[in-house]
Amino acid sequence: MNCNELVELVTAYLDGALDLDTRARFDVHVAGCDGCEHYLQQLRTTVDTLGQVRGDELDPAFRDRLLTAFRDWR
Repeated sequence: MNCNELVELVTAYLDGALDLDTRARFDVHVAGCDGCEHYLQQLRTTVDTLGQVRGDELDPAFRDRLLTAFRDWR
């Protein structure tokens, strides 16, 4: 697995949705790539932080901007 492949799979990895072979290749790559290890940790921190924010705590205008920005993001 290379860094580009890892970036494409990181969300599925964090969701626990990778098959065992792909997850093993992902883990091997992260273990040997400081950049991807750092990237994975940043995403874990982001997910953990955002998971603590309730939707009703966001300013409605900011919430709308976020939804617009990520509506077509894949």
